[in-house]
Amino acid sequence: MDYFTTTMSNLIQQTAFLNLTLGNVVMIVVALIFLYLAIGKGFEPLLLLPISFGMLLVNIYPDIMLSIEDSSSGVGGLLHYFYKLDEWSILPSLIFMGVGSLTDFGPLIANPASFLLGAAAQFGIYGAYFMAIFMGFNDKAAAAISIIGGADGPTSIFLAGKLGQTGLMGPIAVAAYSYMSLVPIIQPPIMKALTTEEQRKIKMGQLRPVSKLEKILFPIIVTIVVCLILPTTAPLVGMLMLGNLFRESGVVKQLAETAGNALMYIVVIFLGTSVGATTSAEAFLNIDTIKIVVLGLIAFALGTATGVVFGKIMMVVTHGKVNPLIGSAGVSAVPMAARVSQKVGAEADPTNFLLMHAMGPNVAGVIGTAVAAGTFMAIFGV
Repeated sequence: MDYFTTTMSNLIQQTAFLNLTLGNVVMIVVALIFLYLAIGKGFEPLLLLPISFGMLLVNIYPDIMLSIEDSSSGVGGLLHYFYKLDEWSILPSLIFMGVGSLTDFGPLIANPASFLLGAAAQFGIYGAYFMAIFMGFNDKAAAAISIIGGADGPTSIFLAGKLGQTGLMGPIAVAAYSYMSLVPIIQPPIMKALTTEEQRKIKMGQLRPVSKLEKILFPIIVTIVVCLILPTTAPLVGMLMLGNLFRESGVVKQLAETAGNALMYIVVIFLGTSVGATTSAEAFLNIDTIKIVVLGLIAFALGTATGVVFGKIMMVVTHGKVNPLIGSAGVSAVPMAARVSQKVGAEADPTNFLLMHAMGPNVAGVIGTAVAAGTFMAIFGV
């Protein structure tokens, strides 16, 4: 009888029920909500589903993120090893290679002025940087937080790791990916508030054809120019352009397909679950997390607004040839932000087709966000 009692007592002690805190319960509920948004609503499921499941796991079994140093057996938790790849900037860089292999830079090459719209949308990053300092964060933490304004999760993780802000990586990454998935909800009200219906109805002329040679030279030239000016951008811009060169060269189709499909999906699984696993109740439920979420929203809204405002300036300069809606796509949520520009334009005029025009600022925003991260690293001597 004593043996049975002892055995049952040991089993009960090993369950997670006795170790759950109120904070864990709150985070489990949040994880379930995120899972619903990913599965039920289709909000960026490739990212949100693994992130929310990692969040669920770590709040039920915290040791899944146990570091080697804290382990009595000298073996860390499963997701701890995934997370080290985030800290070492390996997974974000591989994501960029996959994005590059899936991206057509043709619209940007056909309309180089799109670079200006992509650059204008980065204002949200720099605006959020100063606001974060005002709210009490140190300069490096402020820089890591501000990148959320680019709606670029991999770059946010990359910069947080490079600047030594791993303690904030979880809230930063969750905020960045959450806003990426909520682009169709956050952007349209801002776009409509800053434009008139007549402006939203503006039709843009067809983009010129882009030659194969131009598409091959583009990633090579961008790598040389950007990395010579800001060598710190090489891991992101270099991998982005390498992936694109795989795509456009036409001689390594196997590499392009692997980078954009199998490899990218594997990396997304590792990155998503490990990022989600950084959101334990102890690390996530605090005032700094609330500040980060608020700052991220402000940064993203500012980026969207400045992109649209600069689009209106280009509309005036070109005498009505540019629809200002495409400026909102300057944030780097590819291709969702471009699709939102198309959707809002089509609501005003169903015959309006802005998608390809919006893809120019959209892919420019990817480069712009990476350049912003490289600028911060250069400033801090990283």
